[in-house]
Amino acid sequence: MPYCKEWDDEKKLPDDLLRKCYEAQILPASCGGQWPTEYVGPGPADFDAFHELIMIDELSRCGSGGVMWGIMGGLAIGLPPVLQNASKYIKDKVAADCLNGSKRICLCITEPTHGSDVANLRTSAVKSKCGKFYVVNGEKKWITNGIMSDFFTVAVRTGGPGPQGISMVLIEKSMPGVKCRQMDCTGVWASGTTYITFDDVKVPVENLIGQEGHGFRYIMYNFNHERWMLIAQAVRFARVCLEESVKHAMRRKTFGKKLIEHPVIRLKIAEMARQVEATQAMLESLTYQMNTMSKEEQNLKLGGDTAMLKVQATKVYEYCARESQQILGGIAYTKGGLGEKVERLGREVRAYAIPGGSEEIMLDLSVRQAMKISKVLKSKM
Repeated sequence: MPYCKEWDDEKKLPDDLLRKCYEAQILPASCGGQWPTEYVGPGPADFDAFHELIMIDELSRCGSGGVMWGIMGGLAIGLPPVLQNASKYIKDKVAADCLNGSKRICLCITEPTHGSDVANLRTSAVKSKCGKFYVVNGEKKWITNGIMSDFFTVAVRTGGPGPQGISMVLIEKSMPGVKCRQMDCTGVWASGTTYITFDDVKVPVENLIGQEGHGFRYIMYNFNHERWMLIAQAVRFARVCLEESVKHAMRRKTFGKKLIEHPVIRLKIAEMARQVEATQAMLESLTYQMNTMSKEEQNLKLGGDTAMLKVQATKVYEYCARESQQILGGIAYTKGGLGEKVERLGREVRAYAIPGGSEEIMLDLSVRQAMKISKVLKSKM
């Protein structure tokens, strides 16, 4: 994809790009490992997590988190709760159009005061006296694809405090009281990061996704896949930094010889390669395990491993971004040109280290999950 910088600068993707992605079967392949045959027809034979991994890995060669999220970010996390839990009415309303790229959907969970603390989100949905609507009030922040989406899969509070009071509803951007403002973030510009306000939005009760009070469960059900996608992208981005470093070291001369001939540069490249290859092996091992388990078994057994690998992947990405900037020097601090990918990836590190669960939250989760599994399976640590 040669136009990543232009798309990033414009803070949006071309209108026809999603249609092309649909024709290449990229969009249907982004929905959680299960091909949505009912809405797009049959996909590749025996489609599994490795097919999805290869697709993500190849696209991520572009070296742009903004483009990656712009293509599949909202769809990959916003549509699965609908496909898995919504009524046929809602599915028929949104699924086919979102999968063929003619419309867009996003997931609205994070709020100004609640990120990883999903169980205590505040956006409220109060049923009207007539019983025909939920009146939604609240704010959502850092919403991927929000500014460009037609549909919002929104986590709301319909009951009391804690996870049992959370439900999910489908809100349409065209509904009165919905306001969107694109945010000015450090990176991932083409993904349309958005601040959304719901002000007395009347949502038909038919737009409830699944059952009241089950929203937290629906959210948790898909978190592992979201993190796995972030891992796959982060590992490839680390490899892009490594690749750009090697190419630059092979052509750039200092003190009468190429950079690659300096031991200190070879040391940097070797250390980057060591970390990237080890993390790639961990990713492929996790993906293999995903293929041998049901979704329910994955959520029970792989949540901790996925959380830990997300930390590993983002730390390796951050390390490689820094070291590649050191090797490329000034061109890695300049937008466009030979250092374009490294400059952009250096800005986007935090967009992978924080969303989907910060590194600190993930490390804590990995240990808690190990303790939980040990108790459930009566196994030794």
